Amino acid sequence: VYAQATQAWLMAGDANRAVGAATLALTLMPDDTDALTDRALALGITGRFREAIEDLDRALTLAPDRAEALVFRAAAFRQTDRTEEAMRDVTRALVLEPDNAEALLERGILRQLRGDPAGARADWERAIEVAPNSAAADLAAQNLALNEAGPQRR
Repeated sequence: VYAQATQAWLMAGDANRAVGAATLALTLMPDDTDALTDRALALGITGRFREAIEDLDRALTLAPDRAEALVFRAAAFRQTDRTEEAMRDVTRALVLEPDNAEALLERGILRQLRGDPAGARADWERAIEVAPNSAAADLAAQNLALNEAGPQRR
């Protein structure tokens, strides 16, 4: 029930209430990796990346091969300027699920940040190829368009 409530609040755009629902679920089931992952996602949406990393650390201790948690933690690491750790997590996620569009999107962002636009392009194109109707594909396409535009001139 709490997982459904958390998802409903996320879909409604109320990440703070999603955090509350997931927190309640975790008081009842502290080792629930779904609740930990959902709360981490909601925390990330609210900009609370360090707290999200703590939840994802716990989720990955309980379920080390959970690609979704690895991708979320990679994004949170990136947001806290821990790009080496982010790349480690996204690489591991892609070993587990080579066609994970969210992982490909995230690795592309990391590659772009590292000054590897060709690698970023390849990842974003692959994300679009493997999941053309996904949010990850939409973001990958936006990143490709921004990459094509190049630096903005004033």
